[in-house]
Amino acid sequence: MQIYWTKINKIIEETPEVKTYLLDCPKDFTWEEGSHTHFALKGFNAGDKPNRSLVRHMSISSLPDEDAIGITTRIKEQCSEFKSILRNLEVGNEVAIFKTHSNIPLKRESKNVYLLSSGVGLATFRSLVLEYLKRADNINQIHSLNIDSSKAFLFTDIFKSAPEKNFSAQFVDNRKDYYEEVKNLAADKDGHFYIVGSDDFIVQNIEVLREQGITPEQIMLDKRENELSKFLIN
Repeated sequence: MQIYWTKINKIIEETPEVKTYLLDCPKDFTWEEGSHTHFALKGFNAGDKPNRSLVRHMSISSLPDEDAIGITTRIKEQCSEFKSILRNLEVGNEVAIFKTHSNIPLKRESKNVYLLSSGVGLATFRSLVLEYLKRADNINQIHSLNIDSSKAFLFTDIFKSAPEKNFSAQFVDNRKDYYEEVKNLAADKDGHFYIVGSDDFIVQNIEVLREQGITPEQIMLDKRENELSKFLIN
């Protein structure tokens, strides 16, 4: 396993609770849209065994051509040891990344794609949307639906409807409107539905989609193959 140590080169305050950490790209480090990585803080591998409290599984919100590895995360006032340390890091501090992989690259099968997310889960989809806007080959259209009760919606510069590019974005701040809209989107019996959020959020979305006749094969989750069976049971 290769561990890449790299430096924070910029910290963006997206909202009062959400920050994006832009990391320098180590030589030979590559990734594709929808990737996640293990993001670790200094000292995580200092002992005989890795200190798992200093490691988190994070989505990469940027694309390689942006020349930075973007890690977007919510840090609340009351937070874990990991988030507390992260909150106090500054530009120039070192962090580690390793075990990078994508479970949800864009499927280019000439179908409609629906991106369903909750809160900061939208960060996972940022790279998919950017990749689609660069190259829309074999995708009919993309629609993003995000729920965030805080109303502090993320990445509104990218997640804005562009009819000429067959891209639309929708934000809602309550569960009733959100799940009504999921039902409406599920009227497309041939689309691909990507879901990112907490496990409870994923389960609820799958229940709604399955009730509307969407099959497990049409549902994409940011989960390893050995985890998928917990969610997608025929």
